[in-house]
Order: sequence, then structure tokens, then C-alpha cells
Amino acid sequence: MNASPAERPLPVVDADSARFWAALRDRKLTVQRCGTCGRHVFYPRALCPNCHAELVDWVECSGRGTVYSYTVARRPAGPAFAADAPYVVALVDLDEGVRMLTNVVSTPLENVRIGARVVVRFTDVAEGITLPLFELAPDPLPTDSSAREGTA
Repeated sequence: MNASPAERPLPVVDADSARFWAALRDRKLTVQRCGTCGRHVFYPRALCPNCHAELVDWVECSGRGTVYSYTVARRPAGPAFAADAPYVVALVDLDEGVRMLTNVVSTPLENVRIGARVVVRFTDVAEGITLPLFELAPDPLPTDSSAREGTA
């Protein structure tokens, strides 16, 4: 990501997402977990989308996931992203069971594949704003379920 911070649109930090952004500044990827049904939730919100209970827990994630889908943006999404084109926009399924829209960085575009394992990389983009971007995992990383089953 090459554009200067002054050129980039920045995320809106609100009451629901403030703890998420604060954790990212500390190099921790967190999601909410419903105190009633136990499901992980992303994006940050006031109510669980599964059981509609008020969300109370924030938990740190492993930072591991799998590319669910992706596209290569060859035309930038505006002037602020022109220096980055082409770049990968991806949906990543975190091992905790939530899906996140992000970028896959630090790899040749042709190496990105659906099903590829990725790990989080924290990138400071402005004062107090850190983004969770992802890069291809250096070695195959087991999913939580395969780790429990003793397979890699």
C-alpha cells in the first residue's frame, strides 16, 4: 500500500468498532464473541446476528485464515490507490469462523489462489490506524479443525 495517509480514505471508528481498532494498534486481531451463543462475529456490532443477544466479549484471533475468494484490481478504486494497482482484494475466512474483506499483500499476484492459507500482517496507514492485511502463509498452516484431528 503506497499512497500517502493523507490521500487514503480511513475507516470510521465508532462506539461498536473502537475496541477492534485499538487492538489492531497493539498488533492484535480481535473479533467479538457472543456471550450467549458463543459464535464469533465480524464486523463489530451491538447485537449478535445469530441470536440477537448483546455482544460482550472480545477475543484475540489466531491471525490465520483461508482465501475464500479474491479479485485482482487492475484499475484502482480511486486516485488514492493508483500507486498500488494492481492489488488483490480478498475475502478471508478466519480460522475462528468469520469472513473479512481485506487485501493480500507481499506476494506475486499470480500466487494468490482460492483456498490459500494466509496470515495477518499489521500495516500502519495513518496516526492511530492500523489495518489487518494478509499475506500468504510461508508454510501450510493447519486449520483449527485439522489441528484438533492431528493432521496438518
